[in-house]
Amino acid sequence: MDAEKHIGIVLFADVEELDAIGPWEVLAYWTRTFPEDRHTVSTLSSSGGLVRCANGLVVQADHSYADAPSLDVLVYPGGQGTRPQLHDQAQLDWVRRRRQVVPLMASVCTGSLVFAAAGLLTGRPATTHWRSLDLLAELDPSIDVRADERFVDDGDIITSAGISAGIDMALHLVKRLAGTERAREVRRGIQYDPAPPV
Repeated sequence: MDAEKHIGIVLFADVEELDAIGPWEVLAYWTRTFPEDRHTVSTLSSSGGLVRCANGLVVQADHSYADAPSLDVLVYPGGQGTRPQLHDQAQLDWVRRRRQVVPLMASVCTGSLVFAAAGLLTGRPATTHWRSLDLLAELDPSIDVRADERFVDDGDIITSAGISAGIDMALHLVKRLAGTERAREVRRGIQYDPAPPV
């Protein structure tokens, strides 16, 4: 039997709730409903423990960076908490080290700004929250900024647009890792069928 593969979602102070919890819902529903697919998902933060999100929700990280399992996929959300990280060399170095060992890195919203500041997006297509597209280009002018894309899959790095786009990106992850039909089953299971009322 194939070894179980692990997906980690990063948490940090002032992370945007839906950036992290949207993908969590998709990926947790998948991994718990279809254990035969041999994937698990958990959360990690720099020191573990409780994390206060941007809108006041407090969540418990499963792991610290030090005790997190070896990851096959890392999901990096956004939110106002990413802004200080753009100048936090210790955090950027951690992201760079993950890039060396994690086969697939994905960002939600302004998580892509951290990827850009760490040099992960040089010469690559990428997207972010619409309000931060200019900043993405400023951080690394070589980035091919895709302003109109819900998510951009560039092989070993996926970036997605603002907040709720993380749900679409996570369903795309399921498609990549377990196939189109499985992704459709997950979408149906969480009853994700956007039809905005306004």
